[in-house]
Amino acid sequence: MKKFEVLFLTEAREFLLEMDEKSRNKVIFNIDKAKITNDNNLFKKLKGEIWEFRTLYNNTHCRLFAFWDKEEKRETLVLTTHGIIKKTGKTPEKDIEKAKQIRLKYFEQKNR
Repeated sequence: MKKFEVLFLTEAREFLLEMDEKSRNKVIFNIDKAKITNDNNLFKKLKGEIWEFRTLYNNTHCRLFAFWDKEEKRETLVLTTHGIIKKTGKTPEKDIEKAKQIRLKYFEQKNR
């Protein structure tokens, strides 16, 4: 049973469209798998309210940053903000900050 829905915001969608088809399919497959399992290798909390979908495919580490919108009681929604191809072991702080800013903007617009 699915635990949440995923909505791709503009930058996340553009990031996926820039990938080759096999890589994109693997990322989508892992996101779909994360919806039904609790696996830190696929979906992991980073800092504060920011999470990441994680995919390793062809020695490439792909990350899609995300946050939860749990305000609606009837269903849980995870919104992806943007993605990166990770070059080092540590997640860049600037990408966590970017995800936080997108999250703040989302809730500001939603609550108007």
